[in-house]
Amino acid sequence: MDVLFLLIPLSVVLVFAIGAVFWFALRSGQFDDLEGPGFTVLLDDDAPGGTDDR
Repeated sequence: MDVLFLLIPLSVVLVFAIGAVFWFALRSGQFDDLEGPGFTVLLDDDAPGGTDDR
């Protein structure tokens, strides 16, 4: 039962830490453009047949 006095505050601190990291990611623009990087892979401009610049 004494271990609860350690685990409950530790879990509350962990929840606040995860929330702070998520809030920082939102404020820094991490989730602004979720589709853009996927479209850049699909719209790659490589020529088929391969022109090597060796």
